[in-house]
Amino acid sequence: MSRRSAAAIPAMALSGLRVLELAGLAPAPLCGMILADFGACVVRVDRAPRSTVAVDVQGRGKRSLALDLKRPPGAAALRRLCGGADVLIEPFRHGVMEKLGLGPEVLMHENPRLIYARLTGFGQTGKYAKSAGHDINYVALSGVLSKLGRKSENPYAPVNLLADFAGGGVLCAMGILIALYERTKSGKGQIIDASMVEGIAYISSFLWKTQSLGFWNRPRGENLLDSGAPFYETYRTSDGKFMAVGAIEPQFYEQLLKGLGLNSDELPEQLSFSDWPEMKKKFASIFAKKTQTEWCRIFDGTDACVTPVLSFDDAASHQHNKQRSSFIKNDREEISPRPAPLLSRTPAVPSLKRDPFIGEHTEEILLEYGFTKNEIAQLYSDKEFSPPARGLFAERGDEGSLFPVSPLSCSSKRSSFVPG
Repeated sequence: MSRRSAAAIPAMALSGLRVLELAGLAPAPLCGMILADFGACVVRVDRAPRSTVAVDVQGRGKRSLALDLKRPPGAAALRRLCGGADVLIEPFRHGVMEKLGLGPEVLMHENPRLIYARLTGFGQTGKYAKSAGHDINYVALSGVLSKLGRKSENPYAPVNLLADFAGGGVLCAMGILIALYERTKSGKGQIIDASMVEGIAYISSFLWKTQSLGFWNRPRGENLLDSGAPFYETYRTSDGKFMAVGAIEPQFYEQLLKGLGLNSDELPEQLSFSDWPEMKKKFASIFAKKTQTEWCRIFDGTDACVTPVLSFDDAASHQHNKQRSSFIKNDREEISPRPAPLLSRTPAVPSLKRDPFIGEHTEEILLEYGFTKNEIAQLYSDKEFSPPARGLFAERGDEGSLFPVSPLSCSSKRSSFVPG
């Protein structure tokens, strides 16, 4: 599949939406990729490159423009770009954009319809607003990290998924869409203060709201859903793989016991907390006697809530995921998840081309946004961006162009998105 062409595929849900994403790491790139996957024309604004290879691995469907925002001509160029954009995504610490003369009071004065999304770890206000941090710090400050970990062990962060991506990139994308919908009624943009601390806290609302129900009365690692229960746990199989068990409801628990060859009449009550440690040992000894494949044969087709713990390779090739086309391959045979959720009329059609090199589409984008050839030449002379090395795009047959034109162009989609 080629990069998206409006003539080749039906318009996607966000076709025509113009997004500028200031280059960052992890959360903001995911936010931009979500919008791009569903049809938005996303331009990643990269720093003037030392090399053309971007550290952003979530550049699918985006184009790249290189500017040095620390120099007045580069900042002025971004101001002009924002005048024609629907959304700006910026991932810097509080105050950075203001120092560059690119704060919301400036850009939204020039374009009152602009959605100015500020995605940071600690938010725009508060004691830590200007502090550095990473996913583990944000999860810690949200209170969620205190719930994660096994009995008698330190809390542990489950890689950098919770704050960076769930509480950061995904919730920021949701905030953008909410603001765009509101703009259809007011005609006005607004500032989105997307704090990853607050994002992950919001996602953990269930944990907060079930405290009074006794879900978390016991120490960490001894509760129903935090590895305390024998029926909500992972177990090693004889081939060194694992099975995941989530048989919470009594009827599902009965099917689990049946698959394990156990009789509930001969066992303690399911919710007998004091017996959980011994029951976990019993389950573990049984699971260790068969391979993962053998356990799948036993439990597939039942409601025991038992599934294999799959590696990335195994997940992509699993029958269920293959039947749903849950994973896609790009033109370099790299596997990644298909965009979700799946819309019935206007599903995402992700680009299968490689991610953009830094500055690859600079001239093309500036022309689209109304810059003249002379103005672009002036930016060249001011060294606001550097052209990619000649020959870099030889595989696409366009090495003769300083900035090769990508078939993914905003121009054909500009009129599709009419958000008020």
